[in-house]
Parts: sequence; C-alpha cells; structure tokens
Amino acid sequence: MSKTKFIFVTGGVASSLGKGIISASVGKLLQARGYSVTIQKLDPYLNIDPGTLNPYEHGECYVTIDGAETDLDLGHYERFLNYPTTQANSVTTGRIYRNVIEKERRGDFLGKTVQIIPHITDEIKRNIKLVSTKEQFDFVITEIGGTVGDIESLPFIEAARQMKWEHEGQCMFVHLTFVPYLAASGELKTKPTQHSVKQLLETGVQPDVLVLRTEKPLSHDIKRKVGLFCNIDSEAVIEARDLDTIYAVPLAMLDEGLDAIILKKFKLKVGETPTLEPWRTFVEKHKNPKQTVQIALVGKYVELSDAYKSIIESFVHAGATLECKVILKMIHSETLTEENVQEQLGDCKGVLVAPGFGSRGVSGKFVAVQYARENNVPFFGICLGMQCAVVEFARNVLGYEQANSTEMNRKTPYPVIDIMEDQKGVLEMGGTMRLGGFPCEIKKRSLTYKIYKTTDIVERHRHRYEFNNKYLEEFEKAGMIATGFNPNTNLVEIMEIPSHPWFVAVQFHPEYRSTVLAPHPLFEAFIGAALAYAKKS
Repeated sequence: MSKTKFIFVTGGVASSLGKGIISASVGKLLQARGYSVTIQKLDPYLNIDPGTLNPYEHGECYVTIDGAETDLDLGHYERFLNYPTTQANSVTTGRIYRNVIEKERRGDFLGKTVQIIPHITDEIKRNIKLVSTKEQFDFVITEIGGTVGDIESLPFIEAARQMKWEHEGQCMFVHLTFVPYLAASGELKTKPTQHSVKQLLETGVQPDVLVLRTEKPLSHDIKRKVGLFCNIDSEAVIEARDLDTIYAVPLAMLDEGLDAIILKKFKLKVGETPTLEPWRTFVEKHKNPKQTVQIALVGKYVELSDAYKSIIESFVHAGATLECKVILKMIHSETLTEENVQEQLGDCKGVLVAPGFGSRGVSGKFVAVQYARENNVPFFGICLGMQCAVVEFARNVLGYEQANSTEMNRKTPYPVIDIMEDQKGVLEMGGTMRLGGFPCEIKKRSLTYKIYKTTDIVERHRHRYEFNNKYLEEFEKAGMIATGFNPNTNLVEIMEIPSHPWFVAVQFHPEYRSTVLAPHPLFEAFIGAALAYAKKS
C-alpha cells in the first residue's frame, strides 16, 4: 500500500461513455512505461455479482481464472493489459453490504450502530486496497460504475474521497464526461460537463484530469474554458474523440499525453514516450485487412452484441493476426429452422454456436450444428454449443431421436448431457456452477493438439451440465471423439469429428483467455479453417 498509487475513474453526463476503455487505456500506457498495473471495477448494483443477471440486463458475464463472475469491463482490462484479474478486481454494492452485515451478525462492531459512514465506506476502502495486497502493484486503477449524481454510486465516491484525504499524494481522480455537438447551431456544448463536475465537487471530490468524450475536435479555447470552470489546468483536459475501434483509444490517449499528465500529477518521472509498437501493429492489421470471411454466430441474444462481447473481440484479435476481417453474421437461434437454414447459413464459411442457458432457442442451435456437420462447414461449439453438438449427433447419427440434455428435458430417455453429480443438490443459482480455470489434458493425434501444440492446458468454465460418460463408447464408435479430459474428474472437455474438415466443440470458454497481444489459438485455427473452406467453395 505504501508505494501503490490509486487512480479513480468516474463518469458524468451519461452512462456508457467508455469508462472501462479509458481505464484500460490508462493501464496500458502506464504498463508500457514499465509500471505494474491492475484495474478493478466498483459496480453500484445490489447483486452480489452479475452471475444471476440476464444478458439483456447487463451484457456478458465475464469469468476470471479464480472463478469470479464479473462485469464485462474486466474482460476489457484483461484484453488490454494481457494480465489476469481475480475476484478482488470486481466489487459490488451487494458484496459490500453482505460483508458488513455478516460482520455485524458476528458482533465485530461491538454493539455499535452500523452506518454508511464509517462502516460501509471502510469496507469499500478495504476492498479497493485488497487488490494490491497479495501482489504489490505500482498503480491500481479503480473504475467507479454508474454516473456522478446516481444515489447508488455515492458511497463509492465518498470512500474514494476519504482515501485521497487519508493518503495524500497517492490518489487522483480522472473524470470522463460527454461534450455533445448540436448540429443546428454547429456548436460543441460544454455546459453538461460543467454541471457534472459541479456535482462531483458537491461530493467533496476535485477531479485532477478531465477526459471529454466528443465526436468533433476540441479547440484550445474549449479546453481552456472547461479547465477554468472546473479548476483544472487546460493541459489536463483531454480530448477523447469517437474512434472506429476501441483498440485505437490507447494510441489516441498517448497522443493527448494522458499518461504523462498522470505521472506529473503523482510527481513521478515521465521519461521517454513509449512506442507501443506491437499494439500499433495490431491496430494497423485490424484496420487494413488483406482478406475477409463471413462466419455465423448462432445464439439467442444476438440483438445485444454485449452478450457475446468476449467472443466478438476474440475474432478481432485472431483476425488481425491473420490479417483478416471477420464479418460476423448474427443469427438468432429462435428463428433458425430446417426450412430456412440454407438461406441463413449458406453464405457463411464457418458456424459458431454460442454459449447460453435454458431451452429457449436451442432447437435452432441443433439445426445449425446439423447443417455444419453434414455440409463440412467449419464448426466451433462453445459450452452450450458443445452440448448442442453432442445432442444433435446422438439424435441424427446414433439414432436416439429423444436424446437431450437434462437441462432441457429432465425426463429424456437418453441424457447424453447431464447435470454434474456435485450440482444435483444445489438450489441456489448465484456462484454455484463450475467456475474458473480447470486443467484439461489433450490427446495427441487430435486437431486440438495440433492447435494448442501441447497436451496440458487450463481454460475457464461456467456451467452446470456435462457430457454423460455412459455414452462415450457409442459416440466414439460412431465417429465423434473425446479429445480433451479433465485429468482429475475425467469429465469430457473437447469433442471432435475427425472425418470432418474442422469440427471442434469445447465445454470451456476459450474467449475469456484471448487478448490483443495473445489471441486464442482456437479462434485463429477456426478462422483459418473458414478461409480454407471459402477458397474451396
């Protein structure tokens, strides 16, 4: 704690301005200067974590290596920093209140009245510092969810204010706001930013840096005006213009000198400006692909791209490596039928069946699997996508027409996918699945071994149901082979069809491991297979 610097990122005017991307960009720039950095998210909702939230409510639920179900912003943090996050990087109001109430029930407060200040704010501060306890970081960037003025965010902002007062010179605030452009008058309007900062000042927080989200360039006069009103040097008023890719944001912030300003505020040596060459190369390849390929993403939340954020970004990472733009055709599984499958998938050079829970839309996923399998189209199934591949094979190859997962039909006579034994007595939904990183041993002479180039891997999981090993022998005799197993439990992790050009289905979530500078090999191989199929067809 004595050496760690804390940067708090707040937002104003409107939500969804990109606090997570700004936080990740700041982290990337400081990391490029040789500092060790981690980023955490303080979420103001009362849920313990997003694990029980519908994707329509909060987008994708991201899973850390230690099994925490978290906000999707943690995915951005990992993709930018190429460094794993943990449970300590994700804090919610629900967790804070639960911890305090548990302490009160144990009598830890010795009969005192439990209040927001100091008990809730003390618990928030403890969690902010916790992230740098086991491993000492030079910088901890803390993104405070919500918008300044929200009732829910006030305890978090108050805790951060107290930290800045208690640890003088070790904390600073970066405030992200919106500068709208009024086309009718042809003007950028700074009044919303001024009011946002005024609200922040009312909580006792003076921002050190302002980042202004805008669709038009900000003149020096506008920066000076905002700086004067908000008690901030004009050089600390940063333009964050709309860009065509989130991965260009660190480069834009580098050009604006955001990292240098932060270091000056902390009275640290600025040094030479980092080149970010590997990052620039990635962005250049991403923006200037030499080829394109269309791949179908079949899921039941496709109208909300955030529901598949990690999968989409994994295609970006792997595509850039291959200098290929992947055009994702988002297909709602509820609308996919045997009658329209050729029309829907016929122009796609690969099919990915996405993860999910519940029976809604699952029949369309079966149709997508069958189409890819019978037409030799490269197929990639993830989690439920793997389970759908197993059920489809059982029905249409093994002849078990009523085969199913017991998640979809508890009374199926052929439960080829069944609930894990240790899950049968679990009634609660939150945090009770198989979560986090688990080992997998890959068989040699398999496609996935060629892709990973190793027999031992660790991948992240989030599910309750598994392949039923009672049927394994029948599957393998018919041509669907289990090529990856958990060495401790013998649970099936990977299924392949060797007679198919590229058919891989995995129980885990490889998308959680993909980063800008380390794309996941399965996504690279899948895109490569789609390109090869496109040439043949």
